[in-house]
Amino acid sequence: MEESKNGFGAYVPDFAWLCCGGGNPKRVIALIQSDSFHIDGLTKAGDPVPAPRSQGELIDVRAA
Repeated sequence: MEESKNGFGAYVPDFAWLCCGGGNPKRVIALIQSDSFHIDGLTKAGDPVPAPRSQGELIDVRAA
């Protein structure tokens, strides 16, 4: 999730179509979670769900 001058935005790297924006982090998380129904739609239609290809890691960096 990233903050901009207009609010917050988030995307799911493994699904280019899954992104959203909102005024606060809780709203953005709720939108991302509600959009996950697209994955269920792929499964129900018999279409393949793409395998995960992104990685994430949290790294502590000491500020100078």
